Amino acid sequence: MAKSPVDNLLASHPNLTHSTQVTVLSHVQREKVDWFFNTLMIAGVDVPFTYKRKQRYRSLNGQQVNLTYYPATQKVAGFEVEIMKVVRIRVS
Repeated sequence: MAKSPVDNLLASHPNLTHSTQVTVLSHVQREKVDWFFNTLMIAGVDVPFTYKRKQRYRSLNGQQVNLTYYPATQKVAGFEVEIMKVVRIRVS
């Protein structure tokens, strides 16, 4: 039986996590030069999920999504903040 793309990613990258049918509480898009930086807040999780795209994306507020991500840190105003970097996102 053939593995799905998510199974292949998880097998080759041990730090990745896959969550299915999580609810998006907040979706913000900011344009910076040629990229749109997206930040998601997920129900039951206090850490922001971030990813970037070349073009604006429809709002995901209230949608259920499948996410593949890994933990990371980002420096904001001199403080280290924990974030989740999204590798793959799909509306479920």
